[in-house]
Amino acid sequence: MAAPHAQPRAGGSSSGLALVVLAAGIGSRYGGLKQLEAVGPTEETLLEYSVFDALRAGFDHVVLVIRRETEEEFRQSLGYRLAVDVTVSYVYQEISDLPDGAQAHGRRNKPWGTGHAVLAVRNVVKGPFIVINADDFYGRDAFRALAAFMTKDRSADPRTYALAGFDVGPTLSDAGPVSRGLCRADATGRLEKIVEVLKLTKNGTGGTYTDKEGIDHLVAANDLVSMNMWGFTPSIFPELESKFRRFLIGQEPAGNDHPEFLVPDAVQGMITDGEATVRVLRHDGRWCGITYPEDRAPARRFIADLIKQGEYPARLWT
Repeated sequence: MAAPHAQPRAGGSSSGLALVVLAAGIGSRYGGLKQLEAVGPTEETLLEYSVFDALRAGFDHVVLVIRRETEEEFRQSLGYRLAVDVTVSYVYQEISDLPDGAQAHGRRNKPWGTGHAVLAVRNVVKGPFIVINADDFYGRDAFRALAAFMTKDRSADPRTYALAGFDVGPTLSDAGPVSRGLCRADATGRLEKIVEVLKLTKNGTGGTYTDKEGIDHLVAANDLVSMNMWGFTPSIFPELESKFRRFLIGQEPAGNDHPEFLVPDAVQGMITDGEATVRVLRHDGRWCGITYPEDRAPARRFIADLIKQGEYPARLWT
């Protein structure tokens, strides 16, 4: 790996495999930029462990989707720590970035959601790409599996995508409810349905949530869930734009801060309309993430354990 003080190459597009990191969230439940929370022994973030795994899987471009006002913090925290052998681009997710002719009703002070964040990279990413959250750890096997699928195993149809699937139980937080995409796949591994649950609460080894009709549901520990780790091609961008336009039209004229245009909802619409096929790559490895301040200590212990097992060096960028 490259020297820790080397500056990554800046900007530019790439036709290779890109890693798109969604890092524009405001961290309301955490109380700050959890994307930059240090969890490694030399102040590495979960984001850096994902970049490290992506490099080992053959990625050559990292695209950080951020808010404009946080760019300096990301550059100061990460700019001189990432490897020199990867191109790093910073893309802003801005509330004003709407499809031509589209209008947003009411006032809004936070990003439009993960679907809008992916759409924000449409002018930078030119080849197959993987999407992840900045505050989740997925593990090198998940990166390798998606990289192989997107570069070798995927069908010739550019509308064939991939999703890393996890057991829901280990992804739940003791500190409070989390957002998860509950999935159903057929016997061949093709995604049939995905539903974004915004408040899934840990209950024993599984979880519980209440649907829009007020009905409570139990979720088993080994039920399939999305952690927002997707494999896409640029063919997703016009579909996202079309569905984002439809999302905006469907908002009430008064508007509010809460509705979000989410990747799972957009993908479900594509599956329903016959516009996409998604292959679920079941991943039984370990996961961790940060949603609440109480998640920091477990995340640090998690990383320390992986280092002890030899999965990662004590210092990522040596």
